[in-house]
Amino acid sequence: MTIESMPGSSGYLDTYPGRRITYFSNGYVLSLTVVAGIGGLLFGYDTAEFHGRPSSLDTATLLPWVHPGERNYSTFALEFLLGPYTSSLVRSLGWPKNLQTGYHGASALANYEKNHGSGFFMGVISGALLYIKDEFEVVSQSSFLQETIVSMALVGAMIGAAAGGWINDAYGRKKATLLADVVFTIGAIVMAAAPDPYVLIAGRLLVGLGVGVASVTAPVYIAEASPSEIRGGLVSTNVLMITGGQFLSYLVNLAFTEVPGTWRWMLGVSGVPSIIQFSLMLFLPESPRWLYLKDNKSQAISVLSKIYDPDRLEDEIDQLAAASEEEHKRKNSVSYLDVFKSKEMRLAFLAGAGLQAFQQFTGINTVMYYSPTIVQMAGFRSNQLALLLSLIVAAMNAMGTIVGIYLIDYVGRRKLALSSLSGVFLSLVILSGSFFMGSSGSGSGLYGWLAVLGLALYIAFFSPGMGPVPWAVNSEIYPQAYRGICGGMSATVNWISNLIVAQSFLSIASSIGTGPTFLILAGVAVLASVFVVVFVPETKGLTFEEVEKLWKERARGSSSQERRGLLENQDDGDDDEP
Repeated sequence: MTIESMPGSSGYLDTYPGRRITYFSNGYVLSLTVVAGIGGLLFGYDTAEFHGRPSSLDTATLLPWVHPGERNYSTFALEFLLGPYTSSLVRSLGWPKNLQTGYHGASALANYEKNHGSGFFMGVISGALLYIKDEFEVVSQSSFLQETIVSMALVGAMIGAAAGGWINDAYGRKKATLLADVVFTIGAIVMAAAPDPYVLIAGRLLVGLGVGVASVTAPVYIAEASPSEIRGGLVSTNVLMITGGQFLSYLVNLAFTEVPGTWRWMLGVSGVPSIIQFSLMLFLPESPRWLYLKDNKSQAISVLSKIYDPDRLEDEIDQLAAASEEEHKRKNSVSYLDVFKSKEMRLAFLAGAGLQAFQQFTGINTVMYYSPTIVQMAGFRSNQLALLLSLIVAAMNAMGTIVGIYLIDYVGRRKLALSSLSGVFLSLVILSGSFFMGSSGSGSGLYGWLAVLGLALYIAFFSPGMGPVPWAVNSEIYPQAYRGICGGMSATVNWISNLIVAQSFLSIASSIGTGPTFLILAGVAVLASVFVVVFVPETKGLTFEEVEKLWKERARGSSSQERRGLLENQDDGDDDEP
């Protein structure tokens, strides 16, 4: 069997166009994707981030139009939606003095001592923390406890992602998903019933562990059950669930603002999606590829028969049999160190982990963090507008991901990532320029509108490309034996990069200014583009076996006729819809 004739490859589907599967043509595959994607919902719900070092925040900095001492639903909701901002940041923007002072009656989202350390506020916890401080006096008096409550979920996510890869390979994708659901649900219950902040911190750690395992498992499960021609779009559906979870977290915060036991409801209700996923997952199969390569061939064929028509099914089984024979020639289990022992695995992991790191270092969370400030810069003072801002940005992010679901299998991963990064670069330059003008006091109100344009362009370009592409690529570039471990390692890189940005951004911005900091992020976007060109191959429409052959060719540094033929087939198929 030549590489062009493998089932699912572009050459195969050109020969047998009737065997091509589209996104909505197979309800079974789509149902597997949606259920597995609930893991992304957990991810997004708990980790919609508000980054920064919240030092001596005064809510009046952002809400100067509120009368001193007034505290109502609208202003309270604004506090946790706007997130942490520093008075020094507002002063650096050159705002008039009357925008730097105001009422002191409303509690701030966080009031850490200056330079005490960095933190970031995640999704639903950003609103819940306000009420937690009201109930536990020790929390309101300790910035360390506040920081720990918020950041413990990230610690758990890093641990969960690192361990989740091994769990996936050893016990399967289904069991890993069920485990993540159980741990997350227990964490949600512990948080909701916490009698003191220390038990609450334990619950946050459990929730983070569940999120970490889910962040690894969902993309891999979806990819292994997906026909190659729509694999990118289906894996990107998981990213849509992440952005949907972020949107949901804001709605939940608003819904429970005036309900007795507010913060307990906010945190406890996060267990509902995990319970739903656990219940549905019990009725879904294990990944067919994992089953087949673990010698459970009858179950694997049963699952595959619901995905492919009889003619293509036979070809897919033949391909799996060949892959299974190849896997059995290797040693039965692999370790984390084995990833770095072969050149092709080093190259694959470099591409996957690099994409995950650049997803964070190109500034998505810092731009989201500054979005309320950007609207303020444009001169808007409406309570309602500010209140809806986070919802609008989250909705834009979700809509952009929907565009990415279509484009990723149409234009390809590389082209989508490069076009996304080009737009990210342009928007960051615009944002940088607007902050430069704002700090110098020039340009009247023009700089505010320019900043809004930069924000809109950033979300429009990032969400369809650098949002889903890293997760899609990491779900498909590793051989079966390494897919879980490498997926877990690359997800851990994403979480660590996330932490680095959270720890460093405001320190850099306070040292050199916000404008220069955004300019640095624009430079990172250029580096990311170079990285994609040099290290990330196009995997659109390729089978797992074809991708593995690409890495072997790259490792040998050869330009075989087989690889040239493959790339020619990809180019010929660029204009064909999946």
